Amino acid sequence: MAQTEIDVIRALLASKPRPVGWSERRQRLDEVGSIWPVADDVRLAAADVRGVPAEWSSVPGSDPSRLVLFFHGGGYCSGSIRSHRRMISELGRAAAMRTLAIGYRLAPENPFPAALEDAISAWRYLRDEGIAAAHIAVAGDSAGGGLTIALINKLREDGEELPGCAWLVSPWVDLTMSGSTMTSKDAVDPLIHKTYLEELAGAYVPTAMDRADPRISPVFGELKDFPQLLFRLDQRKHCLLMQFVLLVPQAAPMWL
Repeated sequence: MAQTEIDVIRALLASKPRPVGWSERRQRLDEVGSIWPVADDVRLAAADVRGVPAEWSSVPGSDPSRLVLFFHGGGYCSGSIRSHRRMISELGRAAAMRTLAIGYRLAPENPFPAALEDAISAWRYLRDEGIAAAHIAVAGDSAGGGLTIALINKLREDGEELPGCAWLVSPWVDLTMSGSTMTSKDAVDPLIHKTYLEELAGAYVPTAMDRADPRISPVFGELKDFPQLLFRLDQRKHCLLMQFVLLVPQAAPMWL
């Protein structure tokens, strides 16, 4: 990212600081996401996945037998189907597949393991509907990317069939914030800072739990025998992603 682009981001953030309350933060992220509406040819349909709100999307030419199961980002505390609708629907277009976006429960009202439970429930719903595991791509950005890896880990540990592949956009896989760049890049990054991430992690992870638990921070798990992973990088989490990829050589990652 060029310095001029970073300066523009800094100016934008300074003109409208991040809201304090969780409700206000969620509303703001939804508003930002709604700036880019879905394309006219996208078909949307609300769904109830075992009590969890969800939304189908498809475009002309989508393969009805294959789909993307998507978990949105937002630090486990914000983000929604609405905030990520354009991203999800265009992902489906690029993959020529239907998408199912999951509105999993958010912290702090619903701390760990609520989000992971909803992710597992969504996966098993699809499998019970007769959709082959190999025909499902699991995807997510930031917290949703971490949730994707946690889900795959759970399926592998339980001896269940794994998804055909996974698409990860800067997945948040270390809620201990142990990476050195959390400090060295704090003054450089215009958007993400350790103090902010600590607040999110504190809201999501119960006080008595170890944040290094692999279900919370998948980077500390036994990462092996994964399906193919496709990573989409952004600079703010590049070093963390590289750490993750080095630990999962079996996944044969590709890069965008």
